[in-house]
Amino acid sequence: MYSSIQNRIHMFEQKFLSTSPKLVSMFKQCYPNTLETTVELLADETTFIITGDIPAMWLRDSSAQVRPYITECAGDKDLQRLIRGLIHRQANNILIDPYANAFNKEGDGSGHQSDLTQMGPFIWERKFELDSLCYPVQLCKEYWDATQDMELFNDSLHQALRIIVDTMRTEQNHDHHSSYTFERSEEHCVLPSDTIPFRGKGTRTNYTGMVWSGFRPSDDACKFGFLIPANMFAVVILGHIIEFAENAYQDHALAVTAHDLRAEIEFGIQTYGVYQHLKHGPIYAYETDGFGNYNLMDDANVPSLLSIPYLGYRSMDDAIYQNTRAFVLSKDNPYYYEGMYAKGIGSPHTPHGYVWHIGLIMQGLTSRDHKEQDAIIQMLLHTNAETGFMHESFHPDHPEQYTRSWFAWANSLFGEFVWKWAEQRDLIKEVHN
Repeated sequence: MYSSIQNRIHMFEQKFLSTSPKLVSMFKQCYPNTLETTVELLADETTFIITGDIPAMWLRDSSAQVRPYITECAGDKDLQRLIRGLIHRQANNILIDPYANAFNKEGDGSGHQSDLTQMGPFIWERKFELDSLCYPVQLCKEYWDATQDMELFNDSLHQALRIIVDTMRTEQNHDHHSSYTFERSEEHCVLPSDTIPFRGKGTRTNYTGMVWSGFRPSDDACKFGFLIPANMFAVVILGHIIEFAENAYQDHALAVTAHDLRAEIEFGIQTYGVYQHLKHGPIYAYETDGFGNYNLMDDANVPSLLSIPYLGYRSMDDAIYQNTRAFVLSKDNPYYYEGMYAKGIGSPHTPHGYVWHIGLIMQGLTSRDHKEQDAIIQMLLHTNAETGFMHESFHPDHPEQYTRSWFAWANSLFGEFVWKWAEQRDLIKEVHN
């Protein structure tokens, strides 16, 4: 275990053991779960991190799994080695294929090799998800801000940043400029959302300035090509790419291209992504095609509409976000469910009526209401099926019915939320070296 993480766990235990023993027990299990069960430091100085019960590395999940440890990096060289190695591994994977969402540790051909797309031996799955290109950049930014570690900026990362921008440029006009297609063979297609319709090309889209995405962060196919939360995330991380291009790589051309792309995506979101809801007022749609068709919903996976402040796109006080939040946390959202032990956001990716722990945690992380946060803490304590861990989703009337017993992202996120919950109330304070 990393010393900085041990210190944080010890501090939490000292503060809350007498008043909240179950919360302490869950924090001690969930917070270090990624480090204890999913991490492998490789001989080439990179880091490979599996999601938990799936033996592959997702660009999204691996970033999200370690994000709660970033604040502890400054004085912990071992933790720096781990996260810097992960960023470099992610950059290498993006150089292999920017359209893939999950990768193998070795080029052994594991994963969904029968999918009808351009697979390769290092690729576990090739579902193009815009957020997969955003998460590694977010991780770079937060790691750099915490450590000022110049070893981060190697040539592979530079090339990966260029490829990210180039890929987004291509996918602004997916219908005419992109060669990407994806279909899952019928015998391996568990859900209709496992494959993209119209011969793997998707429904047609209008040019909006936004970037097309084949799949959501749930790994479900998009209904309409422009996934608004993912494009919001892209606006945020393109700002980071501009900073890295100018200050770390002195690559003015990359900075200019990223700047222009960022402005175009932002224009597209504000012009095509806002829906005038009769009850809630102007809200952000989840998806649109640019032709006036909207998918009004939210999914518990991040990036989501609920997570807009967590992504850094808008503040919690933003008027349209507040309208959107009210919509998302109501029965107007077709994936909002209520039960005896919990109420929150689910996903079409999991059984109907199941609430996601990640959705509940994100609701807490994007709230300043102490009563709301306290209620969420209680829901988390009472819906883990007495396992002490978070899960993917669960039945809100029968929490013992759940999906994914080993889901490291949800465990890390629980640790992040609980620590911030304590900090916001001045219940615990940490001094960093």
